[in-house]
Amino acid sequence: MASSRTPRTKVLWFARLEYRFHAWRERRARSRGQRPTVSAYPGYGSQEWVRVLGRVLIVPPTRQRGEYASVRGWRSFAAVPVGYAQVTVTIEGVTHEVVADRGGVIDTVLSARLEPGWQTFTMAVEHSDPVETRVFIVADDVRFGVISDIDDTVMVTALPRPFVAAWNSFVVDEHARQPVPGMAVLLERLTRDHTGAPVIYLSTGAWNVAPTLQRFMRRHLFPSGSLLLTDWGPTHDRWFRSGRDHKQENLRRLGTEFPQIKWILLGDDGQHDDDLYTAFTSEFPDHVTAVGIRRLSPTEAVLAGGRTAVNDHSAANVPWVTGEDGAALLERLTEVGVTSAE
Repeated sequence: MASSRTPRTKVLWFARLEYRFHAWRERRARSRGQRPTVSAYPGYGSQEWVRVLGRVLIVPPTRQRGEYASVRGWRSFAAVPVGYAQVTVTIEGVTHEVVADRGGVIDTVLSARLEPGWQTFTMAVEHSDPVETRVFIVADDVRFGVISDIDDTVMVTALPRPFVAAWNSFVVDEHARQPVPGMAVLLERLTRDHTGAPVIYLSTGAWNVAPTLQRFMRRHLFPSGSLLLTDWGPTHDRWFRSGRDHKQENLRRLGTEFPQIKWILLGDDGQHDDDLYTAFTSEFPDHVTAVGIRRLSPTEAVLAGGRTAVNDHSAANVPWVTGEDGAALLERLTEVGVTSAE
């Protein structure tokens, strides 16, 4: 019995240590005159509520050298998270007070009546200037949506292998990162064919890289969408948060929040997307239009530590297609009638 308690005790201790370390960094930054701000991320909502996403941080001062300056991934991890900060969210003149979690992350649902499409509101912490952010409001009559993985589905990262992941996250200039060929065109076609469809980018990546991802997607003309990332810190019962659990929980949440929507699910065979989408399709059989799985190239598969097995979906009730890039997936999805032919 004692041995079963030992790992839990260690992780609880490590989680407390992490919080104390960040608290020390926060005090040190404040003593230098630095103040927290809100890093706001694009959320989503219905015509009756919004999911507000952001993070309270103290960001080290940097020299601004223009939009196309060299940006290394490690800079996004140098910011100090401010745990349990009180944040003021103002939507259509109505003020809400919310509290960030231990890692400074804001993820809360607030009542609001907004028009469909992209809408703006503000978030502020302490005496900082309000930060404007956006949220995509899904109209009540929308019946189609897109959920897409990011790593090796939108952006070539070879993320599953730890050393490559560390190199991509902390060292590589963000302008050197490459999009998966054809994926921007595929996503643009899906949103063009289905006006008002929400686009959700669901990834196991850390919230620290959210600004990098947003700039990357703008540069490569991906449709605007909401980001659902995670915090890499320890939890009450494990050293690091489970990326698989994060994806599974948010998939189930989206299925519950929007029961009228049938989603197209896009992922790759380098992680667990096929298994996750299989489970989601089984739990919400009426909420899936199609599944598209990108097959990694042999080189990408080696860097990613191999491929995961793609199940046999020949008897599935929804179309299940595979392809090596966005163009191949678009062709397969057009064949099964999910996208229009040109």
